Amino acid sequence: MAQHAVRPLPRGALLLLCVAYVLPGFVGREPWKAQDMTAFGYMLALAQGEAAWMAPTLLGQPPQFESLLAYWLGAWAIMAAPPGVPADVAARVPFVALLVLTLACTWWGLYHLARRPGAQPVAFAFGGEARPTDYARALADAGLLALIASLGLAQLSHETTPALAQLGCTALVFYGLAALPRAAPWPWIGLLLGLLGLALAGAPTLAVLFATLGAALLWLEGRERGAALPFETARARRATVLGVLAAGAGVAAVVGVLDLWRWRLDGWDRDWPSFARLLLWFTWPAWPLAAWTVWRWRHRLQSRHVALPLGFGVITLGFALASVPSDRALLLGLPALAALAAFALPTLSRTVSALVDWFTLLFFTGCVLVIWVVWISLQTGVPAKPAANVLRLLPGFEPRFTVVAFAAALAGTLAWGWLVRWRVGRHRSALWKSLVLPAGGAALCWLLVMSLWLPVLDYARSYVPSVSGIVAALDRPGCVEVAGLTRAQVAALRHHGELRLREAGASPQCPWRVLAAAVTPDEEAALAMDRWQWVTTVRRPRDADDTLRLYRRASP
Repeated sequence: MAQHAVRPLPRGALLLLCVAYVLPGFVGREPWKAQDMTAFGYMLALAQGEAAWMAPTLLGQPPQFESLLAYWLGAWAIMAAPPGVPADVAARVPFVALLVLTLACTWWGLYHLARRPGAQPVAFAFGGEARPTDYARALADAGLLALIASLGLAQLSHETTPALAQLGCTALVFYGLAALPRAAPWPWIGLLLGLLGLALAGAPTLAVLFATLGAALLWLEGRERGAALPFETARARRATVLGVLAAGAGVAAVVGVLDLWRWRLDGWDRDWPSFARLLLWFTWPAWPLAAWTVWRWRHRLQSRHVALPLGFGVITLGFALASVPSDRALLLGLPALAALAAFALPTLSRTVSALVDWFTLLFFTGCVLVIWVVWISLQTGVPAKPAANVLRLLPGFEPRFTVVAFAAALAGTLAWGWLVRWRVGRHRSALWKSLVLPAGGAALCWLLVMSLWLPVLDYARSYVPSVSGIVAALDRPGCVEVAGLTRAQVAALRHHGELRLREAGASPQCPWRVLAAAVTPDEEAALAMDRWQWVTTVRRPRDADDTLRLYRRASP
């Protein structure tokens, strides 16, 4: 590897790419269904003092996914927000920080792995080889690009759900184990905070497994000659192994005291072809490069720069196989897959790199054209068919034009054109060059979807239309009894409708009652519905589960 091949990616361009990827999806939208809205409901209940901090509930219902950390972060942000800031906007602030933390920890973790002696390129006979620091920075840049390019990261990393809290903590643990042992305290701080965060975020078993994996790799690496950096003595390595084991044991003890152990491995009876398709697209384009890394480094799999991300990937894949939903478990393996993908780049031929570039160019350019054509059709009616299809699927939707969204989408599209022109030009090859187009294309498509298509997605995926239909039929908004509603529907009625909800029973407590479509005739009889008058039914298009029926209490 020559020195000119490891020149760093310009910092300004990399930071701008991260900003363009992180902010869209957190800004300007409503909470989406169902997990995004559900998690926000528990945060709001904590912030308003309607639930216990150690046992959050929403109208008496415990959370489906226990994650104290995610609910605490959102509730603290709501409580600390200045007056006038909407609660859902305030709750997203710590999750923006979690996504930024994920990107930063992936970069630094890969940087320290690339500094390992076993990961460095072979020295030239007459000099001119890549300097270790520059080589590590170039690989870290490539790994960050691979993470941004991963298709499965986009939506789940922009929701205020326990999955993002687990992702941020997993990245912290990855960084800590990659950088140990060092004299600086930051790897230890990252490791301890990450393990504790995983335990509080609903993944205590992962925390213990990651700690065990890290201790085992450190112990095995201590027996490998030439694997240590100059400052890593045998005594320091033994102390580090004991420290990692102690951290894992301490987290396990905390989990036991707080009674956070849960058995959720219920995904063995699944549709395996669907899982295979999910695995292929969710981890694209990192998984082919990661597989190539494992093959090319198959004789050095015990080295930490391969073994650590491979171990993280295997553990998260095992949890994805045994849990439902699988995509949120696969999300935790993306930083490790991105690290493995980066180590494939020094061994790729120019033909393979060119194939990746052309495939990426055609795929993302086609996606950009589709997004723009549909948006233009909705705004102007030309061509007519895309707009007709959208309005047929979403009756009642009214397109609107936003100057800020249009300007952001136009700027991103122009930047994509400049990036494509630069990539096809004649430039000296850089290690990260093959991942520029995948990362740029993924960031651009996410930006366009979250700007041009945001009104459509808000109408289709938020609860605002349903709640608006219910509130419009209330002549006296206030106390409402509910039965059969999901956690997300309860949270939506409380947030969007500002209604005081009560669990429905045989004896009326409020002048209004809302029933879900799931309520059976036998359940209606137990609720004494003969005392109530039907007012309206609010149906969501193409979603029968969101049908709500509003009743008014009949006069005596």
